[in-house]
Amino acid sequence: MRNIVSVLFLCLVLAGCATPTKHTSTSVVDFLYPNVKEPLVSPGTPVLALPLRVGIAFVPPQRVAATSFALTEKRKSDVLNEVANHFRKSPFVRSIEVIPSAYLRPRGGFANLDQIRTMYGMDVIALVSYDQTQFTDQGFLSLTYWTIVGAYVVQGQKNDTHTMLDTVVYDIPSRKMLFRAPGLSEIKGRSTPVNLSEQLRSDSEAGISQATTEMIKNLDEQLVAFREKVKERPEEYRVVRTEGYRGGGMVDSLMLALFGALLGGASWARRRK
Repeated sequence: MRNIVSVLFLCLVLAGCATPTKHTSTSVVDFLYPNVKEPLVSPGTPVLALPLRVGIAFVPPQRVAATSFALTEKRKSDVLNEVANHFRKSPFVRSIEVIPSAYLRPRGGFANLDQIRTMYGMDVIALVSYDQTQFTDQGFLSLTYWTIVGAYVVQGQKNDTHTMLDTVVYDIPSRKMLFRAPGLSEIKGRSTPVNLSEQLRSDSEAGISQATTEMIKNLDEQLVAFREKVKERPEEYRVVRTEGYRGGGMVDSLMLALFGALLGGASWARRRK
């Protein structure tokens, strides 16, 4: 019985030393619709003028992030530029402006986006939100370190870092969401309390990098799907070309099909004569 009580007491001590879970997130819903009591405005029909002027920005957080969270303002800028550089080569994109975090207010809503639209002269914006949770659990590895290390008492840690970056693309004037693309990551690692903070930050950074890569891949796929949706649902989206635009884009396949049909009709008419 004395041994059982000793083991139970040791387990309680180890449990008391557990590091709390760290969770950091932002929400597009909270930013765009801050007042839940107001009725939601029904989105209108987007008018997409090719080539597009696009803005990209991180949704502002509601509170200061945990110290181990690696998504600093500098890292946010790097992520946004990585995404922007990937899509600047697209023929239907005239420009992509990286919007500083200071220009977006917590719970700023579409009124804040209207200000950004006026400042940068663009109609489409990509809002990036994030959610990262770091779990730190203690198990029997703690006992192993306790007995082997001797006087240097440490508890083993098992760290799981789950990260999601999510990009939502909106047409600002119509208030309509065009498409979204998430990027997910799961990092598993181990550390001791001696280097726990360093390891958590390293895992946080690795999670952000992996989630960014997957998000860009998904953005490519969702963009292709959106181009098809524009062609299939012309009543939901209006696409116009600005003067001087001759590049590819969302409506090229549709224009080629229409041109082919006109040529076919003209040929059929000549044969009738």
